[in-house]
Amino acid sequence: MPLQFDIRAILRSKAPNAHVPEFLIRYLERIAHVKQMNTFLRKYPDLRGYDFIRVVISEELGCSAAIHGTENIPTDGRPVIFVSNHPLGGLDGMIIARMIHEARADKRELKVIVNELLMFMEPIADLWAPVNKTGRLTREQAEEQQRMWASETDVLTFPAGACSRLQRIDGHWTIQDLEWQKNFVQRAREYQRDVVPIYFEGHNSRFFYILAYLRKLLHIKLNIEMLYLVDEMYGAYGKHFTVHVLPPVPYSTFDTSKTPKEWAQYVKSIIYNYKQ
Repeated sequence: MPLQFDIRAILRSKAPNAHVPEFLIRYLERIAHVKQMNTFLRKYPDLRGYDFIRVVISEELGCSAAIHGTENIPTDGRPVIFVSNHPLGGLDGMIIARMIHEARADKRELKVIVNELLMFMEPIADLWAPVNKTGRLTREQAEEQQRMWASETDVLTFPAGACSRLQRIDGHWTIQDLEWQKNFVQRAREYQRDVVPIYFEGHNSRFFYILAYLRKLLHIKLNIEMLYLVDEMYGAYGKHFTVHVLPPVPYSTFDTSKTPKEWAQYVKSIIYNYKQ
């Protein structure tokens, strides 16, 4: 049976008792580009993993990307944690994962920590390590992640837990990640993994940031703008992105002079200071 991206199946899985009006389903299908996605899946039914990502980026989206600083990717064989800003909310993860994979001669395994909704993209599900939107894990997910951290697998994570937002910082409006979470610092300490910061150049549409800002201004808890991330991905058609790999931060850096949360913001500052 051919692969199929099905909004109704996702809704049944996530909210089995909810009644979603037909007009809303049709709207979600439109902004999620379901017809385009399913046409693509039917065209390439056998693609999986990095081959799938390569064709999505180059053919379906017509995007290109360049990576700088590959000499900063460790080659000593020890597993590391790649941490990145998260400007796009999906496409950036695919681009970074593919470029790290291509840059490493040993092609060692890489897992990307993502929102569990991305597991519905079956051709690349094996590359992901899912968490739900609250950050809490099921027992099975927690056990799987513990095995991942204890293995030789590299991990890519986006410590903000959500894509960048429009914010007023030091009197200026800027697009930047929200506060970074401390989990990667704790894992770096526990499993003695160096941390490799990554800065991804890119942004979503003005519509996305205004919607997110208004939603916050109106104290609406539902993350409405997340519904538009697939639309944002298709809106990136033809764009060129640049990825910067920065020098590793040794795990021994994360001592008791700062809390894990403070160390997380320290690594975030390395990325954004590099941008300047």
